[in-house]
Amino acid sequence: MTTAPETPALSARETWRALYRHFRPHRATVALGALLALIGAATGLAQPLAARELVDRLGGDAPITGILLLLTGLVVFGTAIEAVGSFLLERTAESVVLAARRTLIGRLLRLRLPEVERTQPGDLMSRITSDTTLLRAVTTQSIVSAATGGLAFVATIALMGWLDPVLLGVTLGVIVVIGSAVALVMPHISRAAKRSQEAVGHISTVLERAFGAFRTVKASGAEERETEVVNAAAREAWRHGVRAAKWQSVAGSSVGLAVQVSFLAVLGIGGARVASGAITVSTLVAFLLFLFYLIDPVSKMLGAVTQYQVGSAAVARIVEAERLETEEPAAAPRIPSPGPASPPGPASVVFEDVTFRYREGLPYVHQGVSFEVPGPGMTAFVGPSGAGKTTVFGLVERFYEATGGRVLVDGRDVRDWPLAGLRAAIGYVEQDAPVLAGTLRENLVFAAPDASDERIREVLVRARLDALVDRLPEGLDTLVGHRGSKLSGGERQRVAVARALLRRPRLLLLDEATSQLDAVNELALRDVVAEVAREVTVLVVAHRLSTVTLADRIVVMDAGRVRAVGTHEELVAGDPLYGELAATQFLATGR
Repeated sequence: MTTAPETPALSARETWRALYRHFRPHRATVALGALLALIGAATGLAQPLAARELVDRLGGDAPITGILLLLTGLVVFGTAIEAVGSFLLERTAESVVLAARRTLIGRLLRLRLPEVERTQPGDLMSRITSDTTLLRAVTTQSIVSAATGGLAFVATIALMGWLDPVLLGVTLGVIVVIGSAVALVMPHISRAAKRSQEAVGHISTVLERAFGAFRTVKASGAEERETEVVNAAAREAWRHGVRAAKWQSVAGSSVGLAVQVSFLAVLGIGGARVASGAITVSTLVAFLLFLFYLIDPVSKMLGAVTQYQVGSAAVARIVEAERLETEEPAAAPRIPSPGPASPPGPASVVFEDVTFRYREGLPYVHQGVSFEVPGPGMTAFVGPSGAGKTTVFGLVERFYEATGGRVLVDGRDVRDWPLAGLRAAIGYVEQDAPVLAGTLRENLVFAAPDASDERIREVLVRARLDALVDRLPEGLDTLVGHRGSKLSGGERQRVAVARALLRRPRLLLLDEATSQLDAVNELALRDVVAEVAREVTVLVVAHRLSTVTLADRIVVMDAGRVRAVGTHEELVAGDPLYGELAATQFLATGR
């Protein structure tokens, strides 16, 4: 089983900088919450002193009604104030998570295609859902708890020192010894939390893999095997989660241990000091109450440190996702001059000695590819599998950047085009004709959200989808299922073609757009493409001879190079590879 990839750790400075970026817009609200928490802590600090006064009055036979009312008021007021402060912090924490998710979603949907291909989609989804959730505590509660807990701790220690420095020394001695042991545990919590989050991301990855090929899983009888793969990922997450919980339990129980040991030491030494007359009974009672009051600020500080260890792992994964390279929708052109306005009508495409490989270390897919496509008309790209035909479309759409040479659209390097403007001029039908979950209408208008009903109906007729829509129970508002599972392969392909035509492109890219169509629908769609090609530049990757022979020009590619350009008749006579491919198609047709 493959394991989850390890996320590079951030330095403490980088972690705090990332946390502050999420915390900064909510500074005022967090400060108010912290102020309320401090007021609540102050009422708590006053309670032992009021209790001391109560004991003294009991011993002196003085009235105690006033002091009892004061104690009750302190408890009620402190509880109410802390409740309001806690709500403010929880609400702010949810706002932090919302802002982080919105930012991350906006970036991930603008990722460059090579980044998406190098990253598991399930892991990216886990960073949006699971990792951002951990920001809830670390950006608000942990910061406030560390601050208020620290101040309350200092104030409590000061008051304990004012009551009796000797007993304070005993208490601090115990706390220092146990605190040193806890400090050794914190790195273990951080490592375990990081591995746990990575494992949760791996669960999303393996689930996405299984659901993405659900029919294949069932057809292969692989349900048990895939279940075991997911279970193994879940067990890995459980193992790291239990390890993190173990160390967190050790750290958490240390607070109670420190207080209990301190209580026993203070009770023994304090009792001796009361017996010797060094302090009064009321002082010992007040000191013991302060000692128990220490549980809260120490727990808050310890919880803040623990939350930081857990949250820093999530922050590292979020920052890693934020550092992935994105396409900026409003990026400035590479060359300062904006160039001429895009001409109306069909686009032209030129490749000038283009070289390309998907990343360093991989072989070149294109090795000096050059061709010219004036508009309008249809140009077909043919060649053996792996010749680099589909890559031509990826470079025109700027899904990838050419390693060398230039790709020109309308005589202008695609790198100098505003990305939104370039893609607005292009209609693209992918090889697998993806259909998104939702209604048929939502899929059709995906690239042209403002299309009118009249325009939609016109395109439905041209793509021969009108009969399908008429027989669907809810027409265009019928749900098509996950990835168009309720449609046939040919129907999905026609939906993709209709979606591209609805955009009114100046350049239409069709990658095996008729591969899943029956003969009748293929013939009809070929006629539509031929009609569109009179007004639009159409580039087609095709293996069917019936589609290729309609092209005004044919580009023959092999091993990442253009070996010939011409019409069907010219290439049959002049290029052996094309002649072989055409003969194979004729044989297939003859059968």
